[in-house]
Amino acid sequence: MSADPWKRGGGRDGGNKGDGRGGSRDDARPASPRAPQTGSPWAARGDRPSREADRSTEPSPASPPRVFDKHASDKQGRELRLYGFNAVSAVFAQRPEAIRKVYLAEARIPQLQPLLKWCAAQRVGYRVVEEDDLRKLAASSHHEGVVADVLRVEPMPLSDWLRDVPTGPQCVIWLDGVGNPHNLGAILRSAAHFGAAAVLLPADSPLALSGAAARVAEGGAEAVTMVRLPDSADALAQLHDAGFALAATVVEGGDDLFATALPGRLVFVLGAESEGMDRQFASACDLRLSIPGSGAVESLNVAAATAVLLAAWRHRR
Repeated sequence: MSADPWKRGGGRDGGNKGDGRGGSRDDARPASPRAPQTGSPWAARGDRPSREADRSTEPSPASPPRVFDKHASDKQGRELRLYGFNAVSAVFAQRPEAIRKVYLAEARIPQLQPLLKWCAAQRVGYRVVEEDDLRKLAASSHHEGVVADVLRVEPMPLSDWLRDVPTGPQCVIWLDGVGNPHNLGAILRSAAHFGAAAVLLPADSPLALSGAAARVAEGGAEAVTMVRLPDSADALAQLHDAGFALAATVVEGGDDLFATALPGRLVFVLGAESEGMDRQFASACDLRLSIPGSGAVESLNVAAATAVLLAAWRHRR
């Protein structure tokens, strides 16, 4: 069985049985465009995409693979494979031009009709595939019936973000050592819910948005700006110059979050779960805050702590 979902072969919808790849969930395989469809994206079968039209535009096995542009070798770095209904819907709502390919389960056709009609009008490929194909494409069983290859948005440099950030109250999250993609997704979801302005990533952080993080964020990844920091000293100076105070979050020894006045322009700095914040960095912050609890457990994980911190800041506005 061919591992390429674009090749002919056995199986449903022109032989598409997934890409057969494991590895990274945000691996983006170069997708092949097909000839533009005309008329309704549902062709002659009511509200269902035509498979015959799709097959008629497939390249033959002997044909060289076609790509969207001449820079195919750069696609893996420039594209991100998203999965999850809310994650894909958020990209369509915020930046539809970033969508390069869509795979969906037949049951999702009614909910995704606006996206599919847009794809047909813009000559962006989409394909109805089986559950097993979606699982392979997403490298996850949590695909929720849709997978999409989209262009990545690179984190903004801090200086650019500060130039455009509005005056007045703003809350920001600085992730110092956080590396788990599911934690990143949960943090982005909370940040979007409470109206945080940005998530800041250290210069040397390998953390980046992945398909898994975007799914957990439930659309929050499209609502919150990700910013790349310079070295810590320079970042601190720039943030202070822009009127931001920095609050280190520590497990113990900090001021009670709920009893402390929180500045309107505030950066919460959160460390990795295992090591916590760097002590020297924490001492350089303007505030050191702890979340009081029952003591039954040592602390909250970084994603849960982020939600509590943001809620406390939002409550005071």
